[in-house]
Amino acid sequence: MSSEVTTPGAVAASLGKKNWSNICLIGGVIFLLVAIFGAVSGAMDHNARPAYGLLIMFTFYLSIGLGMLLLNLIHHVFGAGWSTVPRRQVEHATSIFPVLAGVFAVFLIMTYFIDNGLIWKWIDFEKVKDDVLYTKKSWYLNDARFLIGVIVCFGGWIFLSHKMRSYSAAQDKDGDVKWTNKLVWWSAVGVIFTALTLSMAAIDWIKSIEFHWFSTMFGVWFFAASMRAALAVTALVCLYQVYKNGPLTGLFKRGHLYDLGCLMLAFTVFWAYISFSQYFLIYNANIPEETFWYNMREQGAWWWVSMGLIFGHFLFTFIYLLFYGNKVKASRMIFISVWILCFHMLDLYFNILPSKRENYEMFISYPFYISLWDIAAFLGIGGLCAWSFMRSWAKTQVIPVKDPRISESLHHHGR
Repeated sequence: MSSEVTTPGAVAASLGKKNWSNICLIGGVIFLLVAIFGAVSGAMDHNARPAYGLLIMFTFYLSIGLGMLLLNLIHHVFGAGWSTVPRRQVEHATSIFPVLAGVFAVFLIMTYFIDNGLIWKWIDFEKVKDDVLYTKKSWYLNDARFLIGVIVCFGGWIFLSHKMRSYSAAQDKDGDVKWTNKLVWWSAVGVIFTALTLSMAAIDWIKSIEFHWFSTMFGVWFFAASMRAALAVTALVCLYQVYKNGPLTGLFKRGHLYDLGCLMLAFTVFWAYISFSQYFLIYNANIPEETFWYNMREQGAWWWVSMGLIFGHFLFTFIYLLFYGNKVKASRMIFISVWILCFHMLDLYFNILPSKRENYEMFISYPFYISLWDIAAFLGIGGLCAWSFMRSWAKTQVIPVKDPRISESLHHHGR
């Protein structure tokens, strides 16, 4: 990676992304339509598995978008200097929320027009009205509050990410200090809003699939998982733009990569701490309303998935990122970033899929496997998210050229 600083302001048209943008858009639409066809046809046959594949992939990209939004907000709140160069890539990644809102509308249509209990069993009121655990939670788990939550989450994320990108682009034109102040003010408000809505989304859209279960740490787990995924994607996107003298060559340096690696290590430990704490508290309390959630994940292939998360998602990643050389060499950071994203996907399968019981009374969950519908959903939503990213990317400078901290970031060398 070259350490020479090139002239900032290269318009992001140099990688031929216009063609890639069209390819991602067309491919994304085709694959997403295939995934939606599978989910809807499955719903009409009361088979929820294709819809759950779509939900897992939706959650995968949602976690990356929310992690990126939080990274951007935290950057401004703390007045960070080193992260100013990679910040623009993080901003572009927050443009995916309208795409994700469109995908989520499919879940609402399937739920309210085809099968009420397809994804969230508690929405099928006739089947749960005599369930004592539902009646105790019905003040929160009800249609009106659920739909208001969807509007607040997506409305707030789209508005906030648009504001942040607009002010950042305006700062590029005149460098007026008022844009910096607006970015800090909206970040201070936005970081609280995003933290609360992220937790609410995790509880509403993932945890409430198994509405009998109790956990006070689920929102924090989703936050830690989202931050890990967002950091991995940030490293991959920045390294891609350094590849073959791309627009970030000479701007994104070893120090930036090292700091991203350090944050990935920190959130690896935090994710493990939250995941283990949730398990440890439930194990010690030994209450049937809580332990069944883990008992179901000790059956069949789910046992090996849980071992993979312990040793692959935590232990290997933790040891790997302890070494300085692994955090400053591009090829090694690409490897561990892809590794983290693969295990993040596995983590989402582990948390989402077993919650849908194949046999409800016998506590038999869906088995672990990756279907063709899952792959279609991954490519479809991913293609549209990539298209949204490139569309935002083409409208701005490659780095925030008039940010007051850009010089500090351009001369950031780290260790």
